[in-house]
Amino acid sequence: MSTDLTTAPAAAAGQLRIGGDLTVNRLGYGAMRLTGPGIWGEPADRDEAVRVVRRAVELGVDFIDTADAYGPFTADLIIREALYPYPDGLVIATKVGLSRPGPEDWRPLGRPEYLRQQVELNLRHLGLEAIDLLQLHRIDPAVPLEDQVGELAELQKEGKIRHIGLSEVGVDELEQARRTAEIVSVQNLYNLAERKSEDVLRYAEEHGLAFIPWFPIAMGALAEPGSPLASLLKDRDATPAQLALAWLLRHSPALLPIPGTSSVAHLEENVGGATVGLSDEEYAAITAAC
Repeated sequence: MSTDLTTAPAAAAGQLRIGGDLTVNRLGYGAMRLTGPGIWGEPADRDEAVRVVRRAVELGVDFIDTADAYGPFTADLIIREALYPYPDGLVIATKVGLSRPGPEDWRPLGRPEYLRQQVELNLRHLGLEAIDLLQLHRIDPAVPLEDQVGELAELQKEGKIRHIGLSEVGVDELEQARRTAEIVSVQNLYNLAERKSEDVLRYAEEHGLAFIPWFPIAMGALAEPGSPLASLLKDRDATPAQLALAWLLRHSPALLPIPGTSSVAHLEENVGGATVGLSDEEYAAITAAC
């Protein structure tokens, strides 16, 4: 059955298979902005936050990225309120490995017992029996990487985790982790203006990993009036944010952007980026300009 792109535009991004058995549309949703200031506590408008999550699924988004650190757990609880019981085919990815002493305070904590505790809490707060994709949010330099990934592998053997991913890592760390467990994804900062992880992206392509770029439109900076995108394609029926997302989708088939927002209107704008096609000339011009 064909997909109606007018009602589910996220499907226009094409699909990506994660870990060989999770097929998702290549434009997801990142849940960090469902929280209060400093990614701490409740959002200013919880009802709108719930509407955002529900609307994302209506628009064809079937990959939602969250983390225990968002709130903490505020985003998880909003996702559950909005969508539980979850629709078939929805993939919820989450992360553990950061402690949150307060607003805007993020501290790596990778002791195996802490990671296990946080996985159990993620399961409880999301209402899941198993997590589709569990990512190590940050590597704790005080704990051997094989101990951190090894604990996630043990939880995987117990059926509590389906697939394991990493966040903010280099190629060497990816290779080291893959000696302990199968790694199916990497989530690094990556967008038009910030491409330091290009080598990691190419590694992901070569080895069949999903690359999930966080801050895919640089916290909105690429969408500001006067940005390179705004001045470059004045005649296009698209916003700068949509063009930034369209560039990511064109740049690599391994990329799975997860733009986040707490506004339904902004969500609809972002998802519309999946329907914006770029010619070879436009893609080259955007790449050179940014």
